[in-house]
Amino acid sequence: MPEVLLSDIDGTLVDSNALHAEAWRRTFEHFGIQIGLDEAWRQIGKGGDQLIRVFVSEINRNRLQPEIEAFRKQIFHRDYMPKIVSFAKSRELLVRVKECGIKIALATSSDEADIAIYKRIVGMDDLVEQSATSDDATESKPNPDIFAAALKKIGIRSNQAIALGDTPYDASAAGKLGIPVVGLTCGGWKRDDLIEAGCIEVYQDPADLLLHFDSSAFLKQ
Repeated sequence: MPEVLLSDIDGTLVDSNALHAEAWRRTFEHFGIQIGLDEAWRQIGKGGDQLIRVFVSEINRNRLQPEIEAFRKQIFHRDYMPKIVSFAKSRELLVRVKECGIKIALATSSDEADIAIYKRIVGMDDLVEQSATSDDATESKPNPDIFAAALKKIGIRSNQAIALGDTPYDASAAGKLGIPVVGLTCGGWKRDDLIEAGCIEVYQDPADLLLHFDSSAFLKQ
């Protein structure tokens, strides 16, 4: 049984991926870069530094990236953050994890300010022991830096951990450190996408994982 859960937040514990995608689409449009909502959504799960590389040419990136990041943050907090809700049973799932003696750390591309809001939305502030954010990583997901930072903060080796996420980027990032990943499709990705990226198990959402928790990888020796 793992000693610590390293959990993503967006699309995993809270229903936010579509909102992030629309905020990015609007942001790029503001800077004269036309992308579809589906194109943006396929990149959600990456950190902003990685996502911007997909749509902004290298020649313009250094000049535009700070402005793009600031504009996206502004409209996301103003127009979309108030719409975010917790997935059903997210808190109950984390409570079940804690009841098994498994510590909980967050491993997310969000920043500290957003994490504080997400903790209130899920009601998980009393359940989480550590958080690794974009501020702790040189490079964001799908690079492994955030997961490595979470392991260091909580004082656990990779072979003592399990990760929970909703995108192939979560699976890729954690997998580079040898951390097994349980995937959820509530973030918008298909089961086959998550399995192909390296997830060892896939469930629909936190409620589905909670329902099958006793037979899941969380309790396997």
